[in-house]
Amino acid sequence: MSRATLEKDPDDVTRMFDEAAARYDRTNSLLSAGRDRAWRARARTVLDLRPGERCLDVACGTGVSTTELARSGATVIGVDRSPGMVARGADRPVDLRVADALALPFADDSFDAVTIMFGLRNVVDPVAALTEMARVTRPGGRLVVCEFSHPTWAPFRAVYLRYLMRGLPWIARKVSSNPDAYTYLADTIRAWHDQHSLATAMREAGWSQDAWRDLSGGIVALHRALAPGSAGSAEE
Repeated sequence: MSRATLEKDPDDVTRMFDEAAARYDRTNSLLSAGRDRAWRARARTVLDLRPGERCLDVACGTGVSTTELARSGATVIGVDRSPGMVARGADRPVDLRVADALALPFADDSFDAVTIMFGLRNVVDPVAALTEMARVTRPGGRLVVCEFSHPTWAPFRAVYLRYLMRGLPWIARKVSSNPDAYTYLADTIRAWHDQHSLATAMREAGWSQDAWRDLSGGIVALHRALAPGSAGSAEE
């Protein structure tokens, strides 16, 4: 795949993830120095799932995030466009399905909550995906988007960008089953929305009362919002 902006061919992206699936989770943990586990746990806390609720985990990959969410006692379904990723997670004790974030195979108002962790920037039309997630979420239901973002302190941001351009691809060449995918992913992180513009995209898709919290100095931003028709609050 060529070096990325936010323009992408969805079939190319799917093939890339199929090829990266074998060592995907291990590579992610190494590249984040293990922080990916803390980021997912924080997303689960903010989503605040309860036993008896239904949650959809979009772009679930091999189901690591789906399994984390299911610790809450809620019924969690994970969907991903990559058959290779879903197959890799087949042994996990959760329901994983192949499905496109732009055409979710669920009825309106099917879920109490929906989340997407580190997958929204890989969707060809993020606003359309957020709109589709709102469709399948009941009025007042919760959304959490956990995604790479822009560090807020300029000196740290400069160091982080050097890591994305040099360190991340070097490590990926050593450990990944598809090193070229991580050059692409580093490019998409650099090209992705900052915190304010992602919040704007969420509102454009119909979500309300959006708010976010920076994690790890803004390397990751945890956005939360409520589905249309709510009278509640998205605050923690």
